[in-house]
Amino acid sequence: MPIRRKRSSPTMEESKSKRAKYSQSRRGQTSSADTFSHKQCISWFHEYTGPDEDVLGPEGMEKFCEDIGVEPENIVMLSLAYKLDAKSMGFFTLAEWLKGMSELQADCTNKVQQKLEYLRNLLEDPVQFKNIYRYAFDFARDKDQRSMDMDTAKAMLTLLLGKKWPLFPNFHQYLDQSKYKVINKDQWCNILEFSRSIFPDLTNYDEDGAWPVLLDEFVDWFKDQRQMNS
Repeated sequence: MPIRRKRSSPTMEESKSKRAKYSQSRRGQTSSADTFSHKQCISWFHEYTGPDEDVLGPEGMEKFCEDIGVEPENIVMLSLAYKLDAKSMGFFTLAEWLKGMSELQADCTNKVQQKLEYLRNLLEDPVQFKNIYRYAFDFARDKDQRSMDMDTAKAMLTLLLGKKWPLFPNFHQYLDQSKYKVINKDQWCNILEFSRSIFPDLTNYDEDGAWPVLLDEFVDWFKDQRQMNS
């Protein structure tokens, strides 16, 4: 029968190394669970509402924006509303807040501030931007109306396309003097596609295309304006 050798005691350095590795392993196992606190997120929400309220309204929204260092009209707030899947502009329900902030892993002011760059980057991704653009129509329109009133439409289009579409100043001017009082969803979606696919000089615009009349009339108006100024 072979002699069992006595196990040597670990050195102090080995013990420290094992404790360090164990500690790192534990942190790795618990970090994802510790990132987001449901209870803390609810308490954070109620900093902007009454203790028993489940809707964060305009006054609370203003304070929230101030706390995170973002102007209420900054487009990043639209990106945040999209992530929360908020149904009404200027309002977040507790359910929307919990759903969106959980996805963002943000349960306090500091954590959502750290996500602002991510929210801005969503707007630079063509697919995500299209999703946010389409979301904005239902988000901003009056819920008892199927279309968006023109003043709201112009404000939202300025926010979304004002810096992206070279012809936007012309389009805004056209809307100012047009007969249209509202924008419907089909028109809204086609405005984005038009801005992406039609050259600023309109040379690839097809008169026989399937654009809404609003956009056909914009092209006619723009050509008339360009001829008058030439």
